[in-house]
Amino acid sequence: MKGDLTIGALAERSGANIQTIRYCEQIGLLPEPPRTAGGQRRYGVEAVHRLAFIRHARDLGFDIASIRELMQLAAVPERPCDGVDRLAEAHLHTVEEKIAKLTALRTELRRMLKDCGKGQIANCRVIESLADHRLCRARRH
Repeated sequence: MKGDLTIGALAERSGANIQTIRYCEQIGLLPEPPRTAGGQRRYGVEAVHRLAFIRHARDLGFDIASIRELMQLAAVPERPCDGVDRLAEAHLHTVEEKIAKLTALRTELRRMLKDCGKGQIANCRVIESLADHRLCRARRH
C-alpha cells in the first residue's frame, strides 16, 4: 500500500483537507511524497498516521514547533520519553495558565453583569468597567 493514495484519498482517509496536507508538506511536518510521471502526488499509509498524529496534537493545543519536536522524538522509539514528558509538562503549564486567566475573566464578566442595574447606558456598569480598568477586580485578564 506504499504510495497508492492520491492527495484527495489521503484527505478523505485522514480527515484533513487538501490545503492542510499541502501546508504540512511546506513546513516539513509531512515529507513531500513521490510523484507519478504525470506529477501527481502519491502517499502511503504512513502519511495517514502522521496526519492523525498532527491533527490530534493540534486538537490538544500543541504548537507546530512542539509537534515537530514530538514527531522527531517519536521517530526513535527506543529513546527515553523524558523529552516528550518535558514538552507535555510545558504545554500543561501553559494550558493551566490560560485556564486561570479565563476563570478570572469569567468571574469579572459575571460581576460586571451582576452589578449592572439594567437601566440606561449612561449608568451601565459594564460600560464603566470597560472604560476604566481600575474598576475591575481581576487585574489579570
